Amino acid sequence: MFAQVQGIRWGLAGALAVLVLSGFARAAERPPNFIVILTDDQGYGDLGCYGAEGIRTPEIDRMAAEGTRFTCFYATAPICTPTRAALMTGSYPPRVGLGTPLHTPDRYGLNREEITLAELLKEAGYATGCVGKWHLGHHEPFLPLNHGFDFYYGTPMGHMFFTTVEESKRTDHFLRNGERIPHPPAEDLTELFTDEAVAFIERNRERPFFLYLAHTMPHIPLLPPADFRGKSEGGVYGDIIESIDASTGRVLQAVRDAGLAENTYVIFTSDNGPNPGDGSPGPYRGGKHGAYEGGVRVPGIVWAPGRVPAGGVCDELASTMDLYPTLARLAGAEVPADRIIDGRDITPLFHGEAGAKSPHEQFIYYVREGKTGGIRVGDWKLLVDVKAGPWNHTGEALYNLAEDPSEQKDLAAERPEKAAELRRKLEAADGELRRNARPAGVLK
Repeated sequence: MFAQVQGIRWGLAGALAVLVLSGFARAAERPPNFIVILTDDQGYGDLGCYGAEGIRTPEIDRMAAEGTRFTCFYATAPICTPTRAALMTGSYPPRVGLGTPLHTPDRYGLNREEITLAELLKEAGYATGCVGKWHLGHHEPFLPLNHGFDFYYGTPMGHMFFTTVEESKRTDHFLRNGERIPHPPAEDLTELFTDEAVAFIERNRERPFFLYLAHTMPHIPLLPPADFRGKSEGGVYGDIIESIDASTGRVLQAVRDAGLAENTYVIFTSDNGPNPGDGSPGPYRGGKHGAYEGGVRVPGIVWAPGRVPAGGVCDELASTMDLYPTLARLAGAEVPADRIIDGRDITPLFHGEAGAKSPHEQFIYYVREGKTGGIRVGDWKLLVDVKAGPWNHTGEALYNLAEDPSEQKDLAAERPEKAAELRRKLEAADGELRRNARPAGVLK
């Protein structure tokens, strides 16, 4: 906009500048907008700005160049439902009774007693929209409209139950608000979700809004959009990542077109590491299901022109559950004081404040079924015995992530005192969580 004004004679340019600046001032008077884009099973190394080769992601790379890229951003679990529960509640998944993925026969979900991020922001005057995969309960009491969202378009469970495009045309498991509608072909979902996200931004441009865009891709089955099929050097998986990149570009452009770039935070991340054999964990070991870094260390990009430093790189530990208290603070909303919130306010990291450090003294790795997989304290990481899943481990292992980020050298035998120290901290933290856990909601 400013570049266009510079090419006009001064009198007109001055008038336009006044209008533009007054528009910015009006935008600044209201709380900022928030857009959280969550992909499904996307690895740390699947984006150009995180070192991907053979997959082109110019839109997300531009987002990172205009914002801040986190190098130690953790999904709060290495699998779907638990991370989504952490995002919505600001808590470790077992604390809210959702430590394992939900499936069609399950009759439980996110408890109505939980105060979700959407509810916090709605109470603060925000329009709230959820587009895409919910996966926190597919029965009526657990759906987005009963957890603080004004609008919902998507699938309560995900497309993972279909193995072909034809199977994905079944008429169940897809909603527009409270109405069940025919399930679109899974290959079309990324584009359809983007259309709905853009429309939500346009409808709510005059008031603060929170948009949660949760893609079903690149979760298997890998069904890329027709326009992207065969386009990537990264094969079918690369086709899907490139379609998500285009989607992200459309969302950011919608924010710019609405004149809201200076008053909107956009966060891009993934719910866990890559499914074995599909995406890339980058330099890290492991993937989905496991407590190795590749299962939980995911892309984390924050974009907010004028608020978040352009070209910033943050190496401090942060996680999905931190978005709850952080967005609440930025919105001027109160985090509930009657329950334990495990997430921490990372606003100083968002804004690149000098000397800002991670507010986490430790981070617990929870894996499937809410089992403890390990603990990180500073640069030290202890893994404990977890036998479930293709990329989990057996026995106990100790790593120094500063010296050995790919977790190749087990130091447990060399540093038994450090392993014992971390084991005690893990037992204490998990014991506290179990004593103060809140139950999932159960369908009556």
